Amino acid sequence: MTDDSVSRLHTVSAELQRAAKLGDHATPTLIAVSKTHDADTIRPLLEAGHRVFGENRVQEAAAKWPALCDAYAGVELHLIGQLQSNKAADAVALFDVIHTVDRPSLIAALAEAMDKSGKRPACFLQVNIGEEEQKGGCAIAEAPAMLAEARAAGLPIIGLMAIPPHGVDAAPYFALLAKMARELGLEKLSMGMSEDYEVAAMLGASHVRVGSALFGARG
Repeated sequence: MTDDSVSRLHTVSAELQRAAKLGDHATPTLIAVSKTHDADTIRPLLEAGHRVFGENRVQEAAAKWPALCDAYAGVELHLIGQLQSNKAADAVALFDVIHTVDRPSLIAALAEAMDKSGKRPACFLQVNIGEEEQKGGCAIAEAPAMLAEARAAGLPIIGLMAIPPHGVDAAPYFALLAKMARELGLEKLSMGMSEDYEVAAMLGASHVRVGSALFGARG
């Protein structure tokens, strides 16, 4: 596992750099999605110098990351899964970046938690770019109002995040998200996963969220 994940890290990093250069963009930050993986699986990437990781669930992250963060300086932890409003305070305490701000109740809960703790993780506004009922994210048409509400509440919104529909060409969805970000004056784009990170890098992603391409497919 050690050699495999580190080798994949080098491969993915090189592919991201090449794809970003083709699109005349900066190379995106590679978020290694470590959800469902234990500390022993994660440690080889930390030993190799990688420091940016993504988790889906607050509870799972809280169980494994504090000890890893103590052992390895400079870890940057990203919450990339849906966040329940009642977990907002825990998320603010644990994570450096939150990618899934998508509704007024969560904005209010995060703002309260940030005001109480004094810690203000960077945030992405999640957009339901494929207009899929089962997915999180605000509607495309609601994004400007949601952004205004988040900013009014004091959330440091740095960009947009989206997950395109599965099994179709992601490029049009990434292009649409990039256009929305430009129109809203946002610089960052959290888009692209294991199956489409090169396309995302070519179209201007600032952050890609890659799990199985690094850690291997989960059984």
